[in-house]
Amino acid sequence: MSRTFERSADAPHVTRKRFGQHFLHDEEIISRIVQAVAPMPGQRLIEIGPGEGAITLPLLRKAGKLTVIELDRDLVPRIKARCEGIGEVEIINADVLNVDLSQLAGNASKLRIIGNLPYNISSPILFHCITHLDAIEDMIFMLQKEVVDRMAAAPGSKVYGRLSVMLQLACRVEPLLPVPPQAFRPPPKVDSAVVRLTPLPREQRPVELLDSIARLVRAAFGQRRKTLSNSLDGLASADDLRAVDIDPRARAEQISPPSFVRLAEFLARQQTG
Repeated sequence: MSRTFERSADAPHVTRKRFGQHFLHDEEIISRIVQAVAPMPGQRLIEIGPGEGAITLPLLRKAGKLTVIELDRDLVPRIKARCEGIGEVEIINADVLNVDLSQLAGNASKLRIIGNLPYNISSPILFHCITHLDAIEDMIFMLQKEVVDRMAAAPGSKVYGRLSVMLQLACRVEPLLPVPPQAFRPPPKVDSAVVRLTPLPREQRPVELLDSIARLVRAAFGQRRKTLSNSLDGLASADDLRAVDIDPRARAEQISPPSFVRLAEFLARQQTG
């Protein structure tokens, strides 16, 4: 589900079912999101899914310049018209999954990315963003609350999973505020939440091992009811697991992100030894 930020009630945009649009109109929520971003002139701001500009306009007033990525081509002229006279806005009419975020940053300051993420493709967008972390300062997103809960979940939680591990190895995950259905027009059937993702320093991220970690995590959580010795069969043996202090009888949701890193490091040494 996509939630598009929209404040003006005059000649409202007709929501598009294929985008699952829900327009944010709650002034207090809008203000708290802008406060969380705290934009400054000279920062490289990128907004995903600006809708009709409820967040775009206050960001633009404070920063003077920003780039928006909007998939709905019918919204593009409305965004342009509303931003006229407020600041400089670059509009990219595209699917964010097809946008090279690192290229957007170029040699300028790192990107600060803001916006809503459509629920049906929120995980692909998050994974797309973490492949460009060297170009990103921070990210503030609105998503379905269930997704934010998964992002921040600790080992042992029922919602701890692949998304939790991969994001926490890349970023500090900080839930900021809940957003009720009544804050949108029309109200969605789920609660939403705003979260801040701050990339960890490169030296704290397992950059070189990311592909092997991703394979292990995908296999482990792909059969999360099985013990690791079964779900990781063909990738890691019971002896490999014991060598890094992982119980082969444990299940994926019991294993911390650093433990997956230790396992990947051990397997890499085995292959080169």
